[in-house]
Amino acid sequence: MKILMVCLGNICRSPMAEGIMRHKIEQHRLDWEVASCGTGSWHVGSPPHEDGQRAMKRRGLDISRQRAQQFHGHFLESYDLIFAMDSSNYNDVLRQAQSNEERAKVTMIMNMAEPGTNQSVPDPYYNDDLYDQVFDMLDRACDAIIEQYAKRS
Repeated sequence: MKILMVCLGNICRSPMAEGIMRHKIEQHRLDWEVASCGTGSWHVGSPPHEDGQRAMKRRGLDISRQRAQQFHGHFLESYDLIFAMDSSNYNDVLRQAQSNEERAKVTMIMNMAEPGTNQSVPDPYYNDDLYDQVFDMLDRACDAIIEQYAKRS
């Protein structure tokens, strides 16, 4: 299973989601891969935001080696599941889908924990106080992903 986490710049939400998911994959000894990217190119090659790294470190997770990359349409072929952090990212990814099969791979991540709500994960880039809330939301969503898809592996 190959999972892709997508946000806008790939320095806040999606690298946190990648780090949380990677940890859970290791805990559950799953043969899965996870990566993250952003729909924008502003931060390509940059590490995750320092406040996001601190929020992760407080929970024993290190994402400092991750580097931002931009989403490309070929990722729709390469990944089995693509999780968007908000409706804007979701729509940006769907615009690049070439088939119903590719579209079916894409969902908003919080729909895993709260099905059908289409709830966005808030972007903490402009509000550093949100990083802990974002962590908690992504942690719940990643637990739900494991619960739903580990049975199928």
